[in-house]
Amino acid sequence: MSKVYPDAGSALASLLHDDMMIMAGGFGLCGIPQDLIEAIEASGVKGLTVISNNCGVDGWGLGRLLRTRQIRKMISSYVGENKLFAEQYLSGELELEFNPQGTLAERIRAGGAGIPAFYTRTGVGTLVADGKDLREFDGELYVMERGLVADLSIVKAWKSDTEGNLVFRRTARNFNPIMATAGKITVAEVEILVEPGAIDPDHVHTPGIYVQRLILSQNREKRIEQRTVRPRS
Repeated sequence: MSKVYPDAGSALASLLHDDMMIMAGGFGLCGIPQDLIEAIEASGVKGLTVISNNCGVDGWGLGRLLRTRQIRKMISSYVGENKLFAEQYLSGELELEFNPQGTLAERIRAGGAGIPAFYTRTGVGTLVADGKDLREFDGELYVMERGLVADLSIVKAWKSDTEGNLVFRRTARNFNPIMATAGKITVAEVEILVEPGAIDPDHVHTPGIYVQRLILSQNREKRIEQRTVRPRS
């Protein structure tokens, strides 16, 4: 059976339901699966728990799902670029599980590797450790963190073959590879789609065994959150 679907809506049609957990790749606006996010918005599914480093910006990326009130809870490490994210959290409308960024990445990696929990020193002695198991190793305190596995992972890759072997380009190789391993179902949005054998195996970042469905990206717009340049001389 082909893994390639004609568009984001058809790729997600049988996968979405209310109150599900979704991992969404990307860092800021870099490497976000925009077509898949827009298809989730169009589906009207609600009560979502979304695992992502941040929540896009107002009106773009995951910010679109905040605007439509489809997200109930965010598991992330950063709020800063999204005013609506902050407003919904401070008003109590949106539940937020904050994580140190490295801890969030390791929770996702652990989930993909079948590791239910691990111990880390990060967060010991802070609010991050409240209510969690603490254990001493070699004279140091560590806090236990649970691995994360989502009902669905949506990721964005630069190139893929039709078997789902993914190649990520530069900074877009952020949370995408680990999230591809940590979803019960993974749907990848790609910019270039080639036949099997066209990608050097040494260049594959995520093997196709982790990817169940593929779409060719239609929305190629790549926004920049904060454009910083030197003044012209």
